[in-house]
Amino acid sequence: MLSKTNNLNSIIKSFASLFLLMFSFALQAQEIIPDEVKETKKVDSVLPNASRKIDGVAAVVGDYIVLDSDIDKSYLELQARGVDISTFTRCQIFGKLLEDKLYAHHAVQDSLEVSDAEIRSRIDQQLDAFLQQTGGSMDDLLKFYHKDSEKALKEEMFEINKTTALASQMQNKIIEDVEVTPEEVRQFFNKIPVEERPRFGTELKVAQIVIQPKVSEEEKQKVIDRLKSIKADVEEKGISFRSQVVLYTDDKASVSKGGLYTLNRNRPRMVKEFRDVAFSMQEGEISEPFETEFGYHIIYLEKIRGQEYDVRHILLIPEVSNEAIVEAKDKLQDVRDRIVNGEINFQDAARQYSDEKETKALGGMLRNPTNQEFTFELTKMDPELYGQIQSLKDGEVTQVLTDQDRTGHIKFKILTVMDRVDQHEADYSKDYLKIKELALQEKQFKAIEKWMDEKIMDTYIKISDDYKDCEFSGNWLKQ
Repeated sequence: MLSKTNNLNSIIKSFASLFLLMFSFALQAQEIIPDEVKETKKVDSVLPNASRKIDGVAAVVGDYIVLDSDIDKSYLELQARGVDISTFTRCQIFGKLLEDKLYAHHAVQDSLEVSDAEIRSRIDQQLDAFLQQTGGSMDDLLKFYHKDSEKALKEEMFEINKTTALASQMQNKIIEDVEVTPEEVRQFFNKIPVEERPRFGTELKVAQIVIQPKVSEEEKQKVIDRLKSIKADVEEKGISFRSQVVLYTDDKASVSKGGLYTLNRNRPRMVKEFRDVAFSMQEGEISEPFETEFGYHIIYLEKIRGQEYDVRHILLIPEVSNEAIVEAKDKLQDVRDRIVNGEINFQDAARQYSDEKETKALGGMLRNPTNQEFTFELTKMDPELYGQIQSLKDGEVTQVLTDQDRTGHIKFKILTVMDRVDQHEADYSKDYLKIKELALQEKQFKAIEKWMDEKIMDTYIKISDDYKDCEFSGNWLKQ
């Protein structure tokens, strides 16, 4: 359970760890399933090939079971996401699975529901994201997860995602009415010894101006004509649209699926221009070429299933000439010179010249992806961004930097920093919102802790004899 500490520094570290790995409140249980056959096993090892029974039942929690193989899969998932699992034992991973099952069991008991269609859509997004990030294929993914088919992988992912969704709903229900008053925030802060108050890291705001090389009208028309030719081959010659995807699309992540995506009218996916075209079509129809921020597409609407549309698409990305690249860089250099010479301020220049839609209207201001605010803590920002601005003083502008957009095409940018607040000791007035959030999280954790204490005692739970030596944070084994 949550450590009951008055040290804010410890609390912050604990919250960060729990948020990252979701190992908060490791759940334990009170009964042990005696096993007829005992085997030697180092249960604290997280190694998936530790000596143990093959796919034995590790625990029963209400209507759910936890298998030994589930622990191995959780270990592999963490490892695949780049998480350092060396500080986490097999018992802790096991405890997190027990916790999820307890949440899910009581979510069902409380008639909380999740949409199966939404879960399937989420699985498609997860698979697409994995393939895009790794540049791999579905075959590679199946091999990694030891599955014989995409259907088998999706079935397992469905059960995992449904349990996770139910657990999340249950957690939200537990804490939905938890609030903190200003007096509780004051008491939370005052109970921290002065000498133990942490120092908050340097914070600042970052703005950027982005210039992208322009694609010539001739190159755009070339791509449009190619897509029209592909469309004609499919419609007039009976050539398979899926085969054309394999041959021509620049959306490499979708090649293994023949360019297939499933869209749902109630849950936006893909950019608006793509959705608008797809939802205006009839089954069996192929769209005219259309443009999005990624390039030019044609869509084949394969099937309509209620609110869900199965579409295949071909993406062609126009080439950018070397002359356009040089022109874009020179343009941004001129903008930078004007800012440095005081002819125009950075934010006005961003509004006037930047090609980045997300930041242009904001004067180039970047949002922190973790909280959607404009402030970044220097040591917690993206390493690449940190490397680009760490040495800047307020108001200074970087040299012209080379970057890439989401299609892999080159772009150029300059950055500046502003409103820097140097590292400082926690101050109640200056850092009230941060302290309030920590006080709220502590109160929410206590609410969950209390809920778990009660539900563990009220729920049928059995733990395999193999895990009786786990060092749980409470006396859940009643020894």
